[in-house]
Amino acid sequence: MIRQKNVCVIGAGVSGLATAKAFTSRGHKVTIIERSSDLGGVWEPARSYPDVQTQSPKELYRFIDKAMPDTYPEWPKGPQVHAYLVDYARTYDLARLIRFNTAVLEMNRRPDGEPGWRLDLRDADGHHAQEDFDFVAVCTGQFNEPQDLELPGRDTFTAAGGQILHSSKYNDGSIVKGRRVVVLGGSKSATDIAVNAVRSGASAVTLVYRTPVWRIPYFIGGLINFKRILYIRAQEEMFRSWGMSVRSRINHALARPFVWANWRALESLLKLQLRLKACDMIPDERIEDGVNCSVPIATPGFYPMVADGRIRAIRGSINDYEAGAVITTGGTAVEADVVILAIGFKLGVPFLPAAWRDKLVEPDGQYRLYRIIANPDLPDMGFVGFNSSFCTVLCADLAANWLVRYADGQLARQPTAAQMHDNIDMMLRFKRHERPAAGVYGGLCVAPYHFRHFDELLEDMGAGTRRRSALVEKFAPPDADAYARFLASAPGYTVAPPEAN
Repeated sequence: MIRQKNVCVIGAGVSGLATAKAFTSRGHKVTIIERSSDLGGVWEPARSYPDVQTQSPKELYRFIDKAMPDTYPEWPKGPQVHAYLVDYARTYDLARLIRFNTAVLEMNRRPDGEPGWRLDLRDADGHHAQEDFDFVAVCTGQFNEPQDLELPGRDTFTAAGGQILHSSKYNDGSIVKGRRVVVLGGSKSATDIAVNAVRSGASAVTLVYRTPVWRIPYFIGGLINFKRILYIRAQEEMFRSWGMSVRSRINHALARPFVWANWRALESLLKLQLRLKACDMIPDERIEDGVNCSVPIATPGFYPMVADGRIRAIRGSINDYEAGAVITTGGTAVEADVVILAIGFKLGVPFLPAAWRDKLVEPDGQYRLYRIIANPDLPDMGFVGFNSSFCTVLCADLAANWLVRYADGQLARQPTAAQMHDNIDMMLRFKRHERPAAGVYGGLCVAPYHFRHFDELLEDMGAGTRRRSALVEKFAPPDADAYARFLASAPGYTVAPPEAN
């Protein structure tokens, strides 16, 4: 019989909700610690920029046990995603478990020698408390602490009336109306905000970015939904994976000319469709060499605005500020009233003391996580939402269900510490030497190996069903309802709302 654990889930975003549901469904007592005043993580309205929408279609950006409403568009907007998460928390009675406005300052092993961790907490009133938990699930994800950029002249720029803010703080288009805007960054959030600034009435919009990257339109060639090309097992199998057999390596070598032709055709189509030459934004690297979690969707309207001059695109970065302007690394002075830093987030677990953090993160920044979820040197702890992907919610849901079984010692393939270390070392070698693109975000990116990752998790959990029909499995995107059936065939799974603890 499984002993009920007192579990702390840190974070009330997508990953935290999935994890809380997984642990409560198996009878554990759960407390969710959330430092903000609302659930949703990156989808919290206060952190969302105008017009933000999912990169994944709604049937891929959902929990396995709750579909998004039929009335939602294929790529839901931020407020719709937030409403979906609120409804999920209500459906599974999770909201009552959340302590809002509470921050985790530090965590250490329990001093009484019992398994688990002691957390130092601070609430909204500044009161400090310590609490012991049997197990801690870190669900803060990769988009938690905004990255900052301190450059010379910042005080001069702001003293002259200039405004500098991180993209997560740009939540009202009126901020830029009638003003000169500079957006720094090359991610989807950067291009989304640049387009929004034009549409919000900015007097001038400049995007400063380091290098052109391949961006994928929602419809490739204007006709084919990109999920039917980049989200299928057949495309995934074009990439060399880890632990390949000799036969698989031979098959890859034989197929290399056809795979090469596939990628060149896709590049040619994207160049034509997105007018990359006219925008002077043709990437230097081959598209297949950079496919990972940082591949952005092409913001509708972005390339046309660059081509006709509504958005000025400058390669480089910001070197320094002066009154009323920024100076790029190329020496160009760009007049500016508002600078929006779309430069991402800091990856890390700041509340974990250095002695423990050193067991988690390698000197080169790569994370030591088995299945991108657990580390044998950090007992009674797991990570959900660190397995970044194109199918974020599905990834989190499967990881959460894997983690609760791991915590209970109930995986069908429960690994030993030695097996976990060996697998981690093998994966690190693969990411460092065989496919460096897999090393982004601390090696926590699943893409383009979604199906391989899901297969491993399901096998570990003992799922009896892991395939749809051969044709569908090869050429169709992941299906959340199908994964609900796969997971239901594993021991101990339930979708029923849990009873109150």
